[in-house]
Amino acid sequence: MFHSHREISIPMLRVKRVYEAPARGDGARVLVDRLWPRGLSKEAAEVTVWLRELAPSDALRVWYHAHPEGWVQFRKRYFKELAGPQAVPALEQLYALASKKKHVTLLFASRNLERNNAVALKELMDGTKKPPTGTGPAAAVSVRKRAARPRGGRRR
Repeated sequence: MFHSHREISIPMLRVKRVYEAPARGDGARVLVDRLWPRGLSKEAAEVTVWLRELAPSDALRVWYHAHPEGWVQFRKRYFKELAGPQAVPALEQLYALASKKKHVTLLFASRNLERNNAVALKELMDGTKKPPTGTGPAAAVSVRKRAARPRGGRRR
């Protein structure tokens, strides 16, 4: 059963372009892009954790770049990707960071400040947008258990 991510209280969840200077109030700085930002050293970025598995697939990123008017469709497809088993460990890690009641800043490199994967992920975490089935912390555990089950075997 899906348990809403709204069970996690996040005092301050922000979205910030990774090229902006780090600030004291950023808290845990989480990079959610697949590729490391061009021309930026790891020291200058001050990234706490890089969760590249939370970035959209290359195919989805390329599609959205070619169709910038397709924000709604991009979000829908992106959330569907986040519901897949490959994103589970990174989602668990992000929910764990958020559950510590620290400030969390989602970092992105896109030039589009209003419509990018970090903004969509923040909407999901804040609960301002309906999440797809299977993207909450409890769902992540459920996916991991199913993956560990032997193939072809029956549940008893």
